[in-house]
Amino acid sequence: MRRRHRRITGSPDLDITAFMNLMIVLVPVLLLGMVFSQVRMIELNFPGTQAGDTLSPDEFKLVVTLIPQGIEIGDSERGVIKVLPVQDGQQNYPELQLVLRQIKARMPDKTDLILEVGPDIDYQTLVRTMDTVRSYPAVVAASVVEGELFPDVALMDAQEDRTLAATAGLATGEGA
Repeated sequence: MRRRHRRITGSPDLDITAFMNLMIVLVPVLLLGMVFSQVRMIELNFPGTQAGDTLSPDEFKLVVTLIPQGIEIGDSERGVIKVLPVQDGQQNYPELQLVLRQIKARMPDKTDLILEVGPDIDYQTLVRTMDTVRSYPAVVAASVVEGELFPDVALMDAQEDRTLAATAGLATGEGA
């Protein structure tokens, strides 16, 4: 006759040490990765009127034209304010920021600007120009903060054959 031995059926202990080690390493790595993978968004407006808005013809419109030959700053009342040709293959961003700061000092309530972009402008130049016209670094109480220039940027296509005002005047013999 055979004896039946009863097996002892108990719940075995789960060894979760390896899983806990993985979580201890994985959680901080994922949290640090979230800080470095932020998505930046730039709000854009398109020129034209909103529904129900009417523009008066004498309204001040600040226009910055970005073409491969340089940057042109103008308004609807006086025409061209400043022409900034390309220097050493780079757009003149410090001078652009200086002129826009002077305009902002005269018109502190103005927040919108139209940015005309030529067809041969690369993406990095466009983004850097948008960052330049939106804000500038300012020192307040021994710390650097971003001062507001014209945060409401509207994009518009410039004409394909557009040239800077200074070079157009020289080529045709116009200007003094």
